[in-house]
Amino acid sequence: MIEGFFTNKKNAIGLSFVLAVFIMSLKFYAYFLTNSKAILTDAAESIVNIIATAFAMYSLFLAEKPKDHDHPYGHGKIEFFSSGLEGFLIILAGVFTLIPALNTLIQGNAEIQNISNGIIITVAVVLLNGLLGYVLIKYGKKLNSIILEADGKHLLLDAISSVVLVSGLILVQFTGIQIIDPIIAIFLAIYIFYNGIQILRKAVSGLMDETDFDLLNKLIKIINENRKNEWVDVHNFRVKKYGADIHIDSHITLPFYLSLKESHDEVSHFEEIIRKNTHHNLEVFVHSDPCMPECCAYCRMKDCNKRTSEFKREIIWNAETLVTNQKHFDY
Repeated sequence: MIEGFFTNKKNAIGLSFVLAVFIMSLKFYAYFLTNSKAILTDAAESIVNIIATAFAMYSLFLAEKPKDHDHPYGHGKIEFFSSGLEGFLIILAGVFTLIPALNTLIQGNAEIQNISNGIIITVAVVLLNGLLGYVLIKYGKKLNSIILEADGKHLLLDAISSVVLVSGLILVQFTGIQIIDPIIAIFLAIYIFYNGIQILRKAVSGLMDETDFDLLNKLIKIINENRKNEWVDVHNFRVKKYGADIHIDSHITLPFYLSLKESHDEVSHFEEIIRKNTHHNLEVFVHSDPCMPECCAYCRMKDCNKRTSEFKREIIWNAETLVTNQKHFDY
C-alpha cells in the first residue's frame, strides 16, 4: 500500500507539501519559545521549502501532460525549472538568514530561553524530515523524477541542519555560552547556501543538455551486453533528459547488402534492446548507415563474402568512442 502511494509522484509531492507546512509551524513555534537565531535560520529555510514544493506540484502536473504541437518533446523539462527554482530559493534563504545571526553575534543580545522545549521540537523535525527525505529520494530515483529527488535532498538537508541545531542547543544548555547559537546559525546558513548551489547547478546542467555520464554508461553497457555482429559500428550516440523521459539519438552502421526491411529490423531490434533493459520512458531515433570498405578492418562478421580486407581490431564501445560523430575508420 505504501509502495503504491509513493509510486504516484503527485501523492508523494502532496505529502511533502503538507509536511513542509506542518514543520515550518513547528520551527517558528520553537523560535518563539526559545528566541534562538539558529532555529530562526532553520525556520526561514522552511518557507523556501513550501514555495518550492508548491511549484513542484504544479511542475509535476505540467510534466505529465502529453506531447502536443507546441511541445513535440513533451513537457518534462519543467522538472529542471522546478529543481532550479528550489536551488535558487535555498541560496536566498542561506544569504538572508545570515543577517540576524551576524547581528546577534556582533551585538551579543537576545538570550535563549526554554532550550529543552526547543530541543524536543527540533528532534521531532529531524525525524519527520529525515524519513520523508529518504523516501522521496528513493522513489525519485526509481521513477526518474528530478523533482522528487531534489525535494527529498532538500528535506534531508533540512534534517542535517536540524541535527547541527540540536547539538548547538545542547551545548548552550550545558555550558551557558550564548554565543554558540549565532555561530551555529552562521554555519547553517553557509551550509544551506552551498547545497542550494549544488541543486541549482544540476538543474542548469539538465536545461543545457549536459551529458549524464552515469546514464550514458548504463545505456552503453546494455548495448555491449547485447552486441550483434551485424552492428558494424555505433557512433553519434546522444542522450537527452526531458524530466523523467529519455531521448536517444544514434547512428548505426549495418552491412550495405541488407535489404531495406532487414536494415529496418536490425534498427528496431537495437531500439528494443535499449527499451526492454531500462526503466525509463524512452524515445529512440536511430539512423542507419551502410558499411564501407574501410569498415572491414573492425567488422566482426566472420562469414561476410563482401569483405575487402581482414579483420584487424575490435572497436571498444564506451562513452569516448560512441559519442563521436564519425565512423571509426581511424580508431
